[in-house]
Amino acid sequence: MTPPPPSEKPPPDNPSIDEDGDDLAPLRRRIEQELSALLTARAPGSHQTVMGAGNDDLDPGRRLLALLGPGGYAVPTWPVEHGGMGLTRREADVVVDVLSGFGLPDLYPWHVGLELVGPTLLVHGTEEQKARWLPPLRDGTEIWCQGFSEPDAGSDLANLKTRAERRADGWHLTGSKVWTSRAHYAQRSIFLARSDPYVPKHAGIVAFGLDMATPGITVRPLVQMNRDAHFNEVFLDDVVVPDTDRIGEPGDGWGVAITCLSFERGSLSGDLGVTLEELAGLAEANGLSERPWLRDQLTRAVADLRIVRLHELRSRIGRARGRVPGPGDSGSKLLSGRLLREVASLALAAEGAGGVTGETADDAWETMFLMSPSLSIRGGTDEIQRNIVGERVLGLPREPRVDRDRPFVERPDP
Repeated sequence: MTPPPPSEKPPPDNPSIDEDGDDLAPLRRRIEQELSALLTARAPGSHQTVMGAGNDDLDPGRRLLALLGPGGYAVPTWPVEHGGMGLTRREADVVVDVLSGFGLPDLYPWHVGLELVGPTLLVHGTEEQKARWLPPLRDGTEIWCQGFSEPDAGSDLANLKTRAERRADGWHLTGSKVWTSRAHYAQRSIFLARSDPYVPKHAGIVAFGLDMATPGITVRPLVQMNRDAHFNEVFLDDVVVPDTDRIGEPGDGWGVAITCLSFERGSLSGDLGVTLEELAGLAEANGLSERPWLRDQLTRAVADLRIVRLHELRSRIGRARGRVPGPGDSGSKLLSGRLLREVASLALAAEGAGGVTGETADDAWETMFLMSPSLSIRGGTDEIQRNIVGERVLGLPREPRVDRDRPFVERPDP
């Protein structure tokens, strides 16, 4: 069974904006030649782990980043002086496209560091912090996590209560975080705490590059329904952080957070790690190819995938023209999350009874199915993304906010 052919040539699975011209062809040939000497071609029909689900093996990823690090291939837009390739976003997309043709291990454990922290440090970090933190991010030596969400500060992140008190020996942090991915083996965390409760909630926040081995930090993994334990609770009891690990000025932490979140929302859209052709082949192998309901769902998934690819292409064009990630990426995240849930459900249906009884030899589809609901939460809930799209893209009236200009200490408890 194959999807109905579209009336025109569809966008490629990994859209590249250089297809209409030859100006980037020399760069593509050079990158292909260089990477062919380092990596092995991707096996036909293989698909990659999606967002780290079901995988805790860090060694292959470390080896890959050690190979890519000297050439800057993992961080092509970073400046050359910080180990990148110094490429424009348009040129960097060529590197991403070429890399997708090789058999790569799961790099999601390094996602926060490479895709979120590194770019944020290039905007807000001091030169000393860049020199200290970027090299181990780039070569895979260090893994970072994201210490943002708290039990009472998830969708409303600015409601965070973890305290940061400045003393002679540094900053003393006390409080807790939750849903902190990879905190149980991360070396550092980009971390938010409240330094001044007597100003409005968005103004009294400070950001840190927190050493996760500091005394006073306790990490407790949370087991998810797909049996992974990547999320964690993190407790801080009078944790002392040197001022040299502060990112930005005291009170400017919300700006650091917004920068980081903008990179996150852009990075959580796009590649599903699978193709719809694989789904069609799966249905064929299980004798389900002639079932009308399955053909209908597959056709819907084809259309939705085309929409996601076009959104990704538009985003790439915007980055190539110098636009930083913005509110439009919230729409892309919503679409990608919905499509992944749709594809995962369709895959289990195509597997038949074996997809829910554990009888299939490859449980990658089951892992994806059990992971996919988390995309409605991670990187900002769907509800928050819809607010962003409505208010900042469509220009709809803002949601009422009664505590925006009130000092944090005067804010009523939820």
